[in-house]
Amino acid sequence: MKELVDPLGGAREDKENPNDIDAVVRAAKAMRDGSAPQQAQRAAQKVCLIVDDSRVIRKVSSKIAKSLGYVPVEAQDGLEALARCKKSMPHVVLTDWDMPEMDGLEFVKNLRAIPTPKAPVVIFCTSKNKAADVHAGIKAGADDYIVKPFDEAGLKAKLEKLERG
Repeated sequence: MKELVDPLGGAREDKENPNDIDAVVRAAKAMRDGSAPQQAQRAAQKVCLIVDDSRVIRKVSSKIAKSLGYVPVEAQDGLEALARCKKSMPHVVLTDWDMPEMDGLEFVKNLRAIPTPKAPVVIFCTSKNKAADVHAGIKAGADDYIVKPFDEAGLKAKLEKLERG
């Protein structure tokens, strides 16, 4: 299989399996040093971590994030996402609530407990649509909330709004 360069993990063979965020730093340094301009330019963009146990939702969300200039990174549950964040904090996190291993609510609480100079923007993307769920998500540390099924325009609007501050 042809080896590819991933802006988030160096060389890799399978482009359907996103790698660590740490490679963004490596690629940015390579850009600074002039050794890998194309890959580093992509890696210098903002990183969006997409946390969902549904591969389809991760792929759709990745496409939307990419269209807004983010480098999408995927995790299939809160435990995997937390490990990624401890290595390198993304700019934005889109997370589901109901997932195996560690649900989204616990993930967000644990994420907010990680000391970081700049906390990521967190948006819950979940089918939980009761007011109590929204309140619990915001109380846990989410910045916004979007109910599934969401459309591309709705998610883009949320991301653009949060980008503006």
